[in-house]
Amino acid sequence: MVAMMHPEVEWHVSPGFPYVSGDGVVVGPQAVVQNVFAPIPECYDGFTIDVQEFFGSGDKVVMVGYLTGVWKETGKRFKANVVHVTTLKDGKMTHFFEAADTAEIIGAA
Repeated sequence: MVAMMHPEVEWHVSPGFPYVSGDGVVVGPQAVVQNVFAPIPECYDGFTIDVQEFFGSGDKVVMVGYLTGVWKETGKRFKANVVHVTTLKDGKMTHFFEAADTAEIIGAA
């Protein structure tokens, strides 16, 4: 996935995730890996993105689905609504925006 990212990709993660600091904006592929992808297996078991639908319009791709998994500390399962909006330019991801029901995920904590 990193190969698909523009060097200055702007990645917006929903505030409320335990590993997200500040406003949830991360810039650059390595920062996304370090601050978004790497913490996921530390917090959750069996984390998945259950895609329900994809929509495309112009330079945007929208994914509607669920985030599912088990909160490691409590063993509680969660299933949270999520929407991802990805902007592409010249075949590279330049912008990623996530809107997730973090209250559902935190409720499993």
